[in-house]
Amino acid sequence: MIRIGIIGLSEGNAHPYSWSSIINGRFDGAEINRLGYPAVTAYLEANRDTLGIPDAAVTHVWCQKRIVSESIAQSSGITTVVEQLDEMVGQVDAVILGRDDPENHVAMAKPFIEAKIPIFIDKPLAYSREDLEWFAGHARKGRFIMSCSSMRYANECRVAKQELANLGNIELVTAVGKKDWKKYGIHLLEAVFTVMEDLKPLSVQHIGALDREIVHVQTVRGPDVMLHLFNSISGTFQLSFFGTNNWKLVDIRNSYSMFRDNLIEFVRSVQEGKARLPFEDTYRLINVILAANESRLENGKRISLS
Repeated sequence: MIRIGIIGLSEGNAHPYSWSSIINGRFDGAEINRLGYPAVTAYLEANRDTLGIPDAAVTHVWCQKRIVSESIAQSSGITTVVEQLDEMVGQVDAVILGRDDPENHVAMAKPFIEAKIPIFIDKPLAYSREDLEWFAGHARKGRFIMSCSSMRYANECRVAKQELANLGNIELVTAVGKKDWKKYGIHLLEAVFTVMEDLKPLSVQHIGALDREIVHVQTVRGPDVMLHLFNSISGTFQLSFFGTNNWKLVDIRNSYSMFRDNLIEFVRSVQEGKARLPFEDTYRLINVILAANESRLENGKRISLS
């Protein structure tokens, strides 16, 4: 049995609740609803028959506030609440850093990476060059660091991938989502680059504004990729692929399935002793995230990735 510790909770991010429930196979819908996440309760309830991942359990939890840790533990059947996150070292076999505030990721991941404990870090891995290079340095030393958006495992993207050849040569890809580039740009990138895994980013330009973010990614001998994240639109994640023979719209809705497959891949990776997702893939996409922000700060300057 793989003992997993989970670290949370950042504002507006229910992953410590939902991911612990998916692994442990139990949840308290009333508690999750009380905290303002009825959509999480809905997808857990709809998929109750597939909850639970064999040979793994979330056994430890830490949040800044003990009352939050106790809430997650009670909801998901976690047996141990720790006072300090580094107390998990020596007590767990792997860690999930279930927070999407990248400015805190290095400090919170450091005790486990230095102790050579496998870690999965919620998206985005980093939002500064310094932090990205810190993780990259440890990955080069062989440390087990896995990080991605669960969009990588979306069934809708897998179906699109198998149908891509029917579209002919892809000339343009567009993606639209709600919220901001910092936390949600990686969702769109992960989805696009999962469907078209051979794409190599060449340059990035931010041509929008905060709350109305538009990013153009040029690729090496590939399509133009246009990414749009608007705070004021209704919730959506959509991709469109435009080819010389046909086009395809991908409407991503099944959050539960992508989360579960992501967690299964992490557990399999821990069992095998190595992340099944190469760190280089994560580095490439976070590099695009950072370049787009740099472009915005430099009034839309195109940033080369070569």
